[in-house]
Amino acid sequence: MALEQIKFLIEEFVDHMELEKNYSPLTLRNYKLYLNKFFDWLIKQEYTDITIEKINLDLVKNYRLFLSRRTDQFGQPLKRSTQSYYLIALRSFLKWLTKRDYQVLSPEKIDMPKNDSRSIKFLNSEQLNLLLAQPLISEEKGLRDKAILEILFSTGLRVSELVSLNRDQVNLKMKEFGVIGKGRRPRVVFLSQRAADWVQRYLEVRSDDWRPLFIRYSKGVDEDNKGEKMRLTTRSVQRIIKKYVRRAKLSVDATTHTLRHSFATDLLTHGADIRSVQELLGHKNIATTQIYTHVTNVQLKKVHEKFHGKENE
Repeated sequence: MALEQIKFLIEEFVDHMELEKNYSPLTLRNYKLYLNKFFDWLIKQEYTDITIEKINLDLVKNYRLFLSRRTDQFGQPLKRSTQSYYLIALRSFLKWLTKRDYQVLSPEKIDMPKNDSRSIKFLNSEQLNLLLAQPLISEEKGLRDKAILEILFSTGLRVSELVSLNRDQVNLKMKEFGVIGKGRRPRVVFLSQRAADWVQRYLEVRSDDWRPLFIRYSKGVDEDNKGEKMRLTTRSVQRIIKKYVRRAKLSVDATTHTLRHSFATDLLTHGADIRSVQELLGHKNIATTQIYTHVTNVQLKKVHEKFHGKENE
């Protein structure tokens, strides 16, 4: 059956990404999900005699129409950015096949949907200070939450990077440490003195010797695996942030990623260059970092203040 060839090649491609590209388990899972969705669509369209060489622009066009008309679990149309993920996976698959000398559609011929314009949410100084003041620091759990908030804003870490931190990884004296970020790219991040102090205060009240920097305080213990089962999850951190956002009654529906945005905008508004911010955020492409510049360009703001509306004064 011709479709079996495509299924087999998808599995080979995912194995290649794991063994040769060293992609993270999450990235591997997503690529497998996106490509299997394409395979399932081929079956539903009854392309039973299709081979990898017969995938052409007309077929891809029909697949794009399917994606644009598809809805999520809440009945909402798929975001353009989500549609792009499916097509990026397909293009990567075709690129890999090209390198293996399969006569397939050129990946560059598959156009990407124009993304919806994004409004970057970030906190100003007043909102940030209000949020940081919410944890009850007289309790160990509150100290943990305070340290989490401070370290997120100080470093711009992704929440997945935060929860993977171990105690021996963070050098509080040097106020810096290395992380392996998205795409398995290593980078160095830096702690402010304030963030380092709060992390130190939190660790001083910990009575355990477990490896994770941030642990949960729900029922159950893990004495056999250095506390791995006690490690805080990304979902738990997201709930923690939401709790304090509600308590602070912020006008911004802030998330863990909002603190990352706030970190970037704070650097840029105080004069940091875009390349340095790219390195600190761990962005592979400068274009990703440039989404912040329209809200943080200090020079443009000064020009506006100097020249705009003078005849009305």
